[in-house]
Amino acid sequence: MPLRLSPKVLLIDPVRMLPSLLLPLVGVLFVGGFSAHSYGWAAMGVGGTVVFAIIRWATFSYEIFGDRLETKRSLISRSIRTIPLERIRGVDVSTPPLHRLLGLAVLKIDTGASGDDEEAGLDGVTLEEAERLKSVLLRRAPRPEAQVSDVAAPRERLIIGVPRRWLLYGPLSGAYLLTPFALAGGAVGLAFQWGDELGFDQDTAWSAGQWIWDHPYLLVAVALLLVVAMPFVGGLMYAVFNWDFKLKHRDGYLVAERGLINRRSVSLESARVRGYEIVDGLAERWAGVVRAWAIVTGLGDSETRGQLLPDVPRGVAYQVTAEAIGPYRAELRRHPPVARNRRLFRAVFPWAVLAVAGAVGIWATGMILWWILLVPALLLAGAGIPLGLDRYASLGHGYDGVRVAVRSGSLRRSQAVIERRAVVGWRLRQTWFQRRAGVLTLIVGVGAGKGGYSAIDVSVAQGAAFPAEVTPEWLAPFLDEPRTPPAA
Repeated sequence: MPLRLSPKVLLIDPVRMLPSLLLPLVGVLFVGGFSAHSYGWAAMGVGGTVVFAIIRWATFSYEIFGDRLETKRSLISRSIRTIPLERIRGVDVSTPPLHRLLGLAVLKIDTGASGDDEEAGLDGVTLEEAERLKSVLLRRAPRPEAQVSDVAAPRERLIIGVPRRWLLYGPLSGAYLLTPFALAGGAVGLAFQWGDELGFDQDTAWSAGQWIWDHPYLLVAVALLLVVAMPFVGGLMYAVFNWDFKLKHRDGYLVAERGLINRRSVSLESARVRGYEIVDGLAERWAGVVRAWAIVTGLGDSETRGQLLPDVPRGVAYQVTAEAIGPYRAELRRHPPVARNRRLFRAVFPWAVLAVAGAVGIWATGMILWWILLVPALLLAGAGIPLGLDRYASLGHGYDGVRVAVRSGSLRRSQAVIERRAVVGWRLRQTWFQRRAGVLTLIVGVGAGKGGYSAIDVSVAQGAAFPAEVTPEWLAPFLDEPRTPPAA
């Protein structure tokens, strides 16, 4: 029997459409001089939005037929989308604020197809229906339609619940630190977008810009204020998105739940998880914390959906990933010393050139302007030495007989741990400078995650021996078979 979304969603759709209608409605009121006619036209616009929401609700239905899900939309033409349950690779259940207020949820289905247009979604089912559908859609063995409502309660085991005190690590995550600048940029964009309706035309904006230019100390003060606000606002946003983070095992799936305002639950089929990626930045590394993502076949938006852990202590991350996916039990192998020299050269040489240019300028002209170039260049060249050494220390690759590991980066260091069965190929890449240095980049081809993970600046011997160690059977057909000596 076809099912519909909850009628409560009719209270959400008009509110959700309001931001896109706000500008036209304000324009109608201004053009009409706030007369009775203008209010009438505005009311008709709001009424049309409600009617449109009712039509969308009444013409949409969904149904599960044993081994497939069908969604239908029928108005002028009829559209039917069919998704076999065996193709479903994950289910994402979220509860935005308005949905949570009305006891509703948004259920998104990940089929592993590229692009969001290929995925199905049910926006406005009850929480009970979302949990029921989640259990049905993630089951592996098809059942008769009559038994769909009698799905057994899922077996669940908590792997980790992230303590709230660890949310204090949030400001160490670089992406959230830019939140104050993003909010300021958004405010400026809204001011320009609504400027005409608010009496803020281009001439006024130009005059304001000139006034600010004539008072540069205000710009400096605003910039300093935003910089000071970075850890506080960034930490707050981090806490909102990762509040009460929990990672669970549930009936063959890894389930990650998080969020304060919008509570989100993402399910990843364990059978499709091929490994994990552990990431940290400089500040996180100094504090001893890391983040973790799952490497999953066919997972769209893996940076969001594949998150296994927010910032947690390094030891905890290794314990959790080992329990949830599998441990890596070998040391990483160092790359040749020439790789260290290449990183030191690239970290120091550009600033050293600028320092020499500044010194020549001082010797030739004696102008103080050259000191402004020389001093920062010397400082940055000096800072490049520990940065280059850290980049070299971060390089590594290894194999423990079950999983392959590849690590690189410094400002953002990433270690990918991939199951051997997920390796689908190898690629050797060598630039002109690498040929001169006798090193190359070895790329592990994987049918999951980013599609490939690079071991940068390995020696030629390592580039040949490592694939032979991990996948020796691939090279066997190309090896000469021992010949039987001729009979005497």
